[in-house]
Amino acid sequence: MSIPQYPEFAPISTDMQSEMEFYLKRLPDGISELTFLNLYLFRHNYKYQAAKTGKLLIIIGEYRGESFFITPCCTVDVEITKELLAKYKKWMILSKSFLDNNTNAFNLPFLKELKIEEDRDNFDYVYLRKDLAELKGKDFHKKKTHINKFEKSYDKIKIEPLTLENVEDAKKVLEEWNSTKPDSNPENSDYEAALEALSILSRTSMMGIILYVWDEPVAWTLAEITPNNKTAVILFEKALASYKGSFQYINYAFAGYLPEHIEFINREQDLGNEGLRQAKMTYKPIKFIKKYRILS
Repeated sequence: MSIPQYPEFAPISTDMQSEMEFYLKRLPDGISELTFLNLYLFRHNYKYQAAKTGKLLIIIGEYRGESFFITPCCTVDVEITKELLAKYKKWMILSKSFLDNNTNAFNLPFLKELKIEEDRDNFDYVYLRKDLAELKGKDFHKKKTHINKFEKSYDKIKIEPLTLENVEDAKKVLEEWNSTKPDSNPENSDYEAALEALSILSRTSMMGIILYVWDEPVAWTLAEITPNNKTAVILFEKALASYKGSFQYINYAFAGYLPEHIEFINREQDLGNEGLRQAKMTYKPIKFIKKYRILS
């Protein structure tokens, strides 16, 4: 199914990929959510549906019982915006470039009244690939110590590209990782999205590695490379906590595995989780990709 004309919406499907990428590949900010693959894999978590009208792509969804809409590219239609704000609670994932390119529209009477606020919980964390691959200097001394300890504790370590030949090993890690998680609302888990990503691996351009210790798979990661070929966006990273330091090691190993022309690693957002925020900050991000929202 192609993307329907607004006001009709349809669930995001693979049939929409080329049309959606026509809009999404024009976006300059590098926001992690705004790629076809990310939207597709998390379509069930957020109940994503899409529509189009002229130059406008519209995505609607729901999270924790609250409805929202996204207009990633590239203009503002005031009348349609009025309709959407009347129907949905939040206007989400507004990028800096979107706001900057539509200053005239946001100065119009209706839009001028809206309160634009930073959505800190959804800022993307961006790191220099070289920093994460080398862990040099006092800022990364503790991280490097963890890596050295892992290598001493588990002497038979092997890194392989994640391919069809070993994807079942990655699924095994995912299942064991999931079994240790407390029961929770499925919309808050990326288990289903990660499983589907592994299942469609051969039909995508995702890049990943898998970590073995004593020939047992213990961690894996999957990333999407941005159109400018300079940033790897980490979509999934799973490891077994029973192998102490495996999360830190897969992070380090993947940064070293990526080709040198990849300058940056986007490790997505912390979703307001304080522990995750502290962990992401310890890796010294060089910048955030800021996102904004408007509440209706």
